[in-house]
Amino acid sequence: MNKPIEPCYYGDYLKLEQFLDAQKPVSGKYGEEAHDETLFIIVHQAYELWFKQILHELYSVIHLFKQESVSERDLSTVVHRLKRVVKIQHLINDQIDIIETMTPQDFLDFRNYLVPASGFQSIQFKVLEISLGLKSKQRIDFDKQSFYNRLTDEHRKFLEELEGQDSLFEVVEKWLERLPFLNFGKFNFWQQYQKATNEMLDQEKHIIENNTLLSEIEVRHQLKEHANTRLNFEALLDEKEYQKAIEAGRVRLSQKATLSALFISMYREEPLMNLPFQFITLLTEVDEALTLWRYKHMMMVQRMLGTKIGTGGSSGHDYLKRTTESNRIFTDFYNLATFLLPKQAMPELPESIKKALGFSY
Repeated sequence: MNKPIEPCYYGDYLKLEQFLDAQKPVSGKYGEEAHDETLFIIVHQAYELWFKQILHELYSVIHLFKQESVSERDLSTVVHRLKRVVKIQHLINDQIDIIETMTPQDFLDFRNYLVPASGFQSIQFKVLEISLGLKSKQRIDFDKQSFYNRLTDEHRKFLEELEGQDSLFEVVEKWLERLPFLNFGKFNFWQQYQKATNEMLDQEKHIIENNTLLSEIEVRHQLKEHANTRLNFEALLDEKEYQKAIEAGRVRLSQKATLSALFISMYREEPLMNLPFQFITLLTEVDEALTLWRYKHMMMVQRMLGTKIGTGGSSGHDYLKRTTESNRIFTDFYNLATFLLPKQAMPELPESIKKALGFSY
């Protein structure tokens, strides 16, 4: 490498003069500056920096999954980058502990000067939600109405256009649908799977009916729940019933994609299934970390505001509680556990298929 290299100075490279001059507490305009407002600003600026890095990783993953095929090498890159995203999310979650060193009264010293500024106006966080797969139709009613409120026309237009683009959820769904796990030629895997699940469910029913420790009421209750479980298994393999579940909002992922993801989860120990399994697991970890952030944020808001409304006009703690419960993205991957079989009950794969799922020279 013989290219001339210009000297690089630490402060210039990081733009520290501009960066460290970017904390401007508003409370000082109206009297004595509130001491904890600087902390409040820095924590939220740090959030935005980490959101930028998460989006940087996320866009690269979506780009790779938009290709006609995703190679093993690309999948390894994706797993590496999503692991980084999860690490960043854990760090973001820990930042809430720092902001909670501020007392509710300390917050009141400058809170009213912030109206109507709100986390609602974090464009990067909205982009993150949309890019992961949380779009308008998946939101709770208040969220649907308020999502675009209090934004500039430019930001509103940008987000509306983003809603029309493929999210991570959508490109992953298409990738799973392309995987060849629904048809193995003469070997009908899903017929064998259905036989194995029926045997497992019959055994579980027998255990409930013959459990002398249960009262008659408990037996009836458990048998009712068991019947619902059987219906879920039947709907998984019935195209019409599965479509009804999608229309009712019980599932979001397509049947083909769900079956592929289930096959990956069951046979994760086969060499070619390991990276796809890690990838699916990481999607649930991203969702879990985001849900945990919402929960910790909700608890912090209740601690700081009690039952007051938020600066952005929401119902504060109550609104955040509802979004924590509702704004999940990859719940279908969590629910795969419903359909897993014990290892000893899993259909035995023919040698030709096991060889195809392994590494050979």
